[in-house]
Amino acid sequence: MRTYLLVYLFCAGAVFAAEPSELAKAAPERLSQYIQVNTVNPPGTEIAGARFLAKVLEEAGIAYEISESAPGRGNLWATLKGGSEPALVLLHHMDVVPADERFWDVDPLSGVIQDGYVWGRGALDMKGLGIVQLQAFLALHAAAKKLNRDVIFIATADEEAGGSFGAGWLAENRADLFKNVGFLLNEGGGGSIEGNETVFYVELTQKVPVWLRIVAHGNPGHGSAPQTQTAVTRLLRAGQRLAETEFEARVIPAADAMFKGIAPFQTQALQSRYENMAQSVQDPEFMALLKLTNPRHHALLRNACSITRLNASDKINVVPAEASLEMDCRVLPDQNVDAFISEIATIVNDGSVRIEKLMAFTPAVTSPDTPLYELISDLTAARHPGSRVISSMSSGFTDSHFFRDMGISCYGFSPVVVAPEDGRGVHGNNERVSLAALIEGTQTMIELVKAFTGT
Repeated sequence: MRTYLLVYLFCAGAVFAAEPSELAKAAPERLSQYIQVNTVNPPGTEIAGARFLAKVLEEAGIAYEISESAPGRGNLWATLKGGSEPALVLLHHMDVVPADERFWDVDPLSGVIQDGYVWGRGALDMKGLGIVQLQAFLALHAAAKKLNRDVIFIATADEEAGGSFGAGWLAENRADLFKNVGFLLNEGGGGSIEGNETVFYVELTQKVPVWLRIVAHGNPGHGSAPQTQTAVTRLLRAGQRLAETEFEARVIPAADAMFKGIAPFQTQALQSRYENMAQSVQDPEFMALLKLTNPRHHALLRNACSITRLNASDKINVVPAEASLEMDCRVLPDQNVDAFISEIATIVNDGSVRIEKLMAFTPAVTSPDTPLYELISDLTAARHPGSRVISSMSSGFTDSHFFRDMGISCYGFSPVVVAPEDGRGVHGNNERVSLAALIEGTQTMIELVKAFTGT
């Protein structure tokens, strides 16, 4: 086991983390300011976020670069140079999803601090973690000590729409930034309250998005003269077959480890089910119940598709020559994408229907057997006595897949502990983060990067 230098105060046999630094205490106000920078995607305009971060770096005397992948789609990075150990990247995305002000208690872009929270779109996803990383980056710089590795702070555009103007663009156009990178911290996991326990989820892998368009063709005509078969009826048939398909349930190792880890937090009736998920998925009644009561967990056990868009005629009395639907499919990370698309074609079973691949990523899994994962486990246990770390798998996707493709060990990890009721604000209404949790999480991140860089 590698040994790290961590500083704590000992009292009567208990372990107390050191008092939050000034940088940790400043995190809420800085997040409030960041939320006020409009980077809603669409359209993105992340260049405004990049300029906000650039100003902070300038004030600290840290060099940075900004590059636009397209007009207004800014990306920023800055490097603290160190020794020859594999570099660490602190990655976050600047864009946020839209918010409907009618359903919020505050202006979604106000960043207001009240009732013990910072409120606003991005407080959790993911400007909050971005500020946590930024304050830790500033703490490393302020310490003015030799690092054992480079540390790179990166803020990207466009994650909420797939990342092609952000992390994907950097991976393709600035691969030199990642030449000696061995580790990357990103969103995807974090602190949570499970019953009376604190749990830190560390995301190791995620389902792979496969976005498809199903296009049907037929003879156009007038709506007053129904035909035996049209593009629309072909599409309806294909859509119905796809909607009724339940792909084979199976348990991959990463999901199995996660379910075993969270089994103690389930009801007594479900604990044994989660501990033996490979056997449980063979029970149709259990799978039906799981889909009803916990769709997120159910989604980790099979390939799945959701039909999300339909398009046909633009006039009610015109039978179109073409009709289409679009599907958001998420496949398990060991699934061959081309084989999956072939399976979709078999299900549709219609030569007049075309399947188009809109987007698909490559699968990848990060090993937990690294010094960074070990440090996350040790440090969270020290700062939150009695807590536990659980390796997790995400049903969604993050920018990490771009860098797992490069062989970089990527972990979805936030040290901020979020209560269940607050977690519902992600992509929802009244998104907020607790001041106390944000300050504590920032201090944890500061200690994490200091320990990992030998300072």
